[in-house]
Amino acid sequence: MTAFSRDENQISMNTDATKIQLEPSWKERLLPEFQKPYMEELKSFLRKEAGAKKRIFPRGSEYFAALNHTPFDKVKVVILGQDPYHGPDQAHGLCFSVRPGVDVPPSLKNIYKEMKKDLGIDQPAHGFLESWANQGVLLLNATLTVEAGRAGSHQKKGWEQFTDAVIEKINREREGVVFVLWGSYAQKKGEFIDAKKHLVLKGPHPSPLSAHRGFFGSRPFSKINEYLKSRGEAPVDWQLPPLKGE
Repeated sequence: MTAFSRDENQISMNTDATKIQLEPSWKERLLPEFQKPYMEELKSFLRKEAGAKKRIFPRGSEYFAALNHTPFDKVKVVILGQDPYHGPDQAHGLCFSVRPGVDVPPSLKNIYKEMKKDLGIDQPAHGFLESWANQGVLLLNATLTVEAGRAGSHQKKGWEQFTDAVIEKINREREGVVFVLWGSYAQKKGEFIDAKKHLVLKGPHPSPLSAHRGFFGSRPFSKINEYLKSRGEAPVDWQLPPLKGE
């Protein structure tokens, strides 16, 4: 058995399965993935990248942040992204989210614009979405690492198989989860989701290149909350709390 270490931008070999740094409910379900050949190939690739002194985002301790913030049984909503942000100090393991103090990226600005139209929530002053994750919104990228300045550089190295396993666990073992698939990439990745068991919301990506094609006006936030309330579950409070010092 091998496992990821928590060291920043480092991958190490652990023979003890208990050392995998993963939230317990996810660890129980995903442990077999760490024994598969693709995961060893992925770790080998990441070790080589680190050995070549390439900068990798997010830091090693945040590769699995989405899972660690949102335990399996607490997942209400899955928002599926593609790559982590590849700019300095942006990515921290939650899709669409950036660290405190970092400028809000264009796609997230458009998400905020739609949130304003949908729910009347004013645009937050920051892009730190951790409060969503803590309420059961799994902010999952398809690929969990990227090289600095090179979008898509860690695609097709193994992460997609791992995140497919994450989605399949929710799809098979849970019922009544909302899957938000923005853009053709997310929609293709989520083709196997059972729409009879779950609510699947599809739409254009919020990127400035495509948001005008139907993302604006799609009202995803109210649709999510209406569905959750129809099932007797608490809605998501999409209003982001101010950060300290704001």
